[in-house]
This record gives sequence, structure tokens and C-alpha cells, in this order.
Amino acid sequence: MASTVMNGEPVWPLAKLSALRLRRRLAVEVPATDPGRRAFVDITPGAVEADAQARSEGWTNKSIARSFRIDHWEYDAERLDGFDYDIGSTLLRSADAANESELLTVLQEWQLDPRQFQYAWDTADPR
Repeated sequence: MASTVMNGEPVWPLAKLSALRLRRRLAVEVPATDPGRRAFVDITPGAVEADAQARSEGWTNKSIARSFRIDHWEYDAERLDGFDYDIGSTLLRSADAANESELLTVLQEWQLDPRQFQYAWDTADPR
């Protein structure tokens, strides 16, 4: 499902927005700084108070009140599939977003479109 633009700003595809609200990490591969390197931007939703109770009861809390951590990591491509993927890795930039609106602002500043993001498990992102 493609996202649309509303008031000149991109909006999330519904499935990906739901994933974020369910505290699922999203990622996208982006160009690396050098050959032999691979880079990813990932979005990690923050916890909210109701998450602990939901987890103890065996379900996942969906919340529109989450904050987000956005990280841009670069890795040695040869180590990406192993346990030592973090050796030689570099955090190129990071940002915190207090809510979904601020998350979109960060993505615009980083020139990333929400449609680019995939479920983290569907990418080569090692984190």
C-alpha cells in the first residue's frame, strides 16, 4: 500500500504505521560512504507504560503516543551476516522524535520517504 502526501508532507503506509504503533522496528538500506560498507537507517519505537501490562498478559499494546529513536548505522559488509557485525560499525547520525509528526520531520530532514522503510526482519539490517 503506497503512502500519499497530505498538506505537502508524506504519510506512512497504513501497515507500516501500525507496525510502529505496535513497537515494531522498521529499517531501510541507504547508500554507504565507501565500497565494502553497507548502511541502514532504522526506527525504533519507544515503550509506553501500557506495554509492560500487555506483555505480561501475552498481547502487544498498540499506541499512538510512542516516541522514536532514528539511527543511521554503517557496517563492514563482510561482517554483516555474522555475530561480529558491530566490529567496525559507525553510528553516522541519530535523532529522537517525541511523536509521529516529529518522526516525519526527521525523515524529511534526512531526505527519506516513509515508503522506503521495511519491517526490519525483511532487510539485511543486523540490529
